[in-house]
Amino acid sequence: MIVLRSEDEISSIRGAGQIIKATFEVLLKSVKPGVRTAELDSIAAREILKHGAFPAFKGIKVAGREYPANICTSVNEVVVHGIPSGRMLEYGDIVSIDIGVKFREYYADAAITVGVGRISGTSEKLISVTKESLAKGIENAVAGSRLGDVSAGIQEYVERHGFSVVRNLVGHGIGSALWEDPQIPNYGRPGTGVRLQAGMVLAIEPMVNAGTYEVETLADGWAVVTRDRKFSAHFEHTIVIREGGAEILTA
Repeated sequence: MIVLRSEDEISSIRGAGQIIKATFEVLLKSVKPGVRTAELDSIAAREILKHGAFPAFKGIKVAGREYPANICTSVNEVVVHGIPSGRMLEYGDIVSIDIGVKFREYYADAAITVGVGRISGTSEKLISVTKESLAKGIENAVAGSRLGDVSAGIQEYVERHGFSVVRNLVGHGIGSALWEDPQIPNYGRPGTGVRLQAGMVLAIEPMVNAGTYEVETLADGWAVVTRDRKFSAHFEHTIVIREGGAEILTA
């Protein structure tokens, strides 16, 4: 069931989104060689709690497993759901940071990918294309268009630049729960799928691989990695559909 949110509900989701923005601003100052991903997790948790909100990922259950950390830190070949740990960031790494926040009983979700020190030209291009593909998807997220227009916009841009979109992980609706209908694939055909209506709140999140789109899940039950172990990037915004175009609530 897809819910159309009231302006009061959207205001709370926007509040959660702005806490995510503030957390990223603090967190990115610490993304450097020698920093452990567990340190990033602690910094993010402190910042979220400081604003009277809660880390949305902490303790969430999927297939009976509880997520043990506050944010996701996915390094290099890890596509999503990397668990912060004692792993130390190194020059040339790229790290995707995914943050979910619960604020006034409503949720927002966003992700970015950044380089650690100097990175390769391929990694720079991968990050840039993934970020821009999210913008292309959001451009198509207008009341009256179809969900497939969003998906196709992402896929076309990514593949035109020689990368691949992950097929078996998707974006999602969001609001009073972290994951709601509809599912939002990052590939598809224009003019297909659910018709977008003003008041829909969506988390659009292209996951883009340097090599094959095929992925697999590691033994921890959470971290999803590229099958060929080439690098992957991830960007995400929570948006609300409006008549004239989308409003980005995590900008």
